[in-house]
Amino acid sequence: MGAHRRKCDWCGSGTPIVRDMEPLNPEYQYWCEECARALIIKGDPIETYRELEGEPIYGRLLDEHCTLKRFYSFATA
Repeated sequence: MGAHRRKCDWCGSGTPIVRDMEPLNPEYQYWCEECARALIIKGDPIETYRELEGEPIYGRLLDEHCTLKRFYSFATA
């Protein structure tokens, strides 16, 4: 199944923008923008991720909403 047909693993309806490359629960790897934003605001951001849309949407969300500055890794391979 291609990423363009996949849905967010959390809400089941949004189009994923980011994939968690080291998920605690493998059932929750793909996140839409709204659910990813909620994770960041809650204080539980994805730390090792891959952007899916070719734009740094998740990276911008981290910059805008993350108050706890940690080291995040963009997975390239």
